[in-house]
Amino acid sequence: MSDNKSQNGQNGQYDEYYKIRHSAAHVMAQAVLERFPDAKIAIGPPIKDGFYYDFDLGRNEDGSLRTFTPEDLEAIEKRMRQIVAGKHPFVKRVVSAEEARKLFADQPYKLELIDGLAAGGQDEYGEKVEGPVEISTYRHDTFEDLCRGPHVEHTGQIPPDAFKLLHVAGAYWRGDENRPMLQRIYGTAWKNKKELKAYLQRLEEARARDHRKLGRELDLFSTNHEMVGGGLILWHPKGALMRHLAEEHSKKMHLEGGYDFVYTPHIGRSVLWETSGHLEFYKDSMYAPIEIEGQEYYLKPMNCPFHVHIYKSRVRSYRDLPMRLAEWGTVYRFERSGTLHGMTRVRGFTQDDAHLFCAPEQMPAEIDKVLAFSLNLLRDFGFEKFKMYLSTRPEKRVGEEAMWDASEQALLEALKRSGLPYDINEGDGAFYGPKIDIYVEDALERPWQLSTIQFDFNLPERFDLTYIGADGLQHRPYMIHRALMGSIERFFGVLIEHFAGNFPVWLTPVQVMVIPITDEQNAYAYEVAARLKAEGLRVEVDDGDDRMNAKIRNAQLQKIPYMLVIGAREVEAGHVNVRLRNGQRLGAMPVDEFLKQAQEAIAQRIAI
Repeated sequence: MSDNKSQNGQNGQYDEYYKIRHSAAHVMAQAVLERFPDAKIAIGPPIKDGFYYDFDLGRNEDGSLRTFTPEDLEAIEKRMRQIVAGKHPFVKRVVSAEEARKLFADQPYKLELIDGLAAGGQDEYGEKVEGPVEISTYRHDTFEDLCRGPHVEHTGQIPPDAFKLLHVAGAYWRGDENRPMLQRIYGTAWKNKKELKAYLQRLEEARARDHRKLGRELDLFSTNHEMVGGGLILWHPKGALMRHLAEEHSKKMHLEGGYDFVYTPHIGRSVLWETSGHLEFYKDSMYAPIEIEGQEYYLKPMNCPFHVHIYKSRVRSYRDLPMRLAEWGTVYRFERSGTLHGMTRVRGFTQDDAHLFCAPEQMPAEIDKVLAFSLNLLRDFGFEKFKMYLSTRPEKRVGEEAMWDASEQALLEALKRSGLPYDINEGDGAFYGPKIDIYVEDALERPWQLSTIQFDFNLPERFDLTYIGADGLQHRPYMIHRALMGSIERFFGVLIEHFAGNFPVWLTPVQVMVIPITDEQNAYAYEVAARLKAEGLRVEVDDGDDRMNAKIRNAQLQKIPYMLVIGAREVEAGHVNVRLRNGQRLGAMPVDEFLKQAQEAIAQRIAI
């Protein structure tokens, strides 16, 4: 399904990019069907910065899946330009389900979508929608497809020098690994050649920063779909050290911020998830139950019901509030294999989760503290550009209107006081409360949603949470969900790409590589390393047989911030010759002088 937030203009209006990309997808599908007349077509939406279309090309004589070749893409793109030049109008028509089935009688994926449209509750991409769905098609030249539009007026409005087919990927039909594997062609389209060129340059930089590539090259993490399972991350020693450093810093901030740490189980009885509502509203994202002594247990998809029971473990007074319970809790959520992506879309992940229980009058101050906490933590990791979104009450919701009024106002006032840009997503809150989502902008100006501050009017009611007020009566506390990094795995994926692996010195697994030029300097090299290690730096010595330049190159490839080259002159003077990973040479200096520079970089949390 298309990413409408990124494609639509204000007030839900489709912008010019959306129309160009949507139309380019249809033109591409026509070109594919002309080259492969027996192909079956699935869906072809515009997406952020481009479009894609899924095809079933059948199988080869040996039974293997038939796939697109680079030569196919070249020919398809050439044919697309010919179609564009024809200036064929895009014509919409509304059809009945019966007419649609006749029109697409030889297209099984379209027939499945038509059934969903006819039954209601699905759009032409198979995504859930509310209310009745009009069945319509768009036709240009010889190609017609299920589509609600909109498109450009005619194919000639697709700039012929501003689109390009990028690559092919496998994609299961509807993201279900039990359904057929399709061939997905990705493309991009822009208003002019200059925009296309700039985008392709950004794409090349993004490939160089891909956290999966860098994670492998820097030996930070891996996955093993065959034996371990998809969407489950194996943290290697260097990556695990970075995670430890990040969590250690964050936990120190939590303790200073008045949080208490808790630990909760990885599974819970079905009655817990029934009471919380997860089995009613969230079951599709939960794994199948585990039977233990005749009782059903579920892997936890969230930590909140356990934190609720810690709150409920004894009678609470207004003097106990606010109560801030924090946990680095690992949760498990079902994601279809076709949607998994490195560290940024996984099935098992750890959240820096916290739940705040407070009296209504304490709530505005708590929101201010949480928002400031979130921004300060993200800044410590090198993020400086933020955009925030306030999602307000949806049509279907729980909780009293006065609670919604107070919580939305508190969130809005906190956003205003932050001085940072924000937008309001009317009606986009959860049924159980409004929320703030914090997006960071990375080095490539891409937005990533990380922190969330979420009100919850639902769980306090479902679990009958109370506290004894100063008046001696029982009152219902407010509950606030809060995650700062969000998923630790996803956060690190973003962090890797933001820094391109050139992490701030404090977070880098190996901060210093000592490089003796010959074996005669090895003893002094180890003396220097010991001196630095005694001051808390993470140091390695490369005493291998490679030449000096090769050792320097190896250290640069490992993104090590400092290289200390040691030759006979450095030994004699008691110096080290300092080079940075970016190639800059700081020259020879006493060890203590280098140590001071490194410690300042660590304290300031900078990336050199």
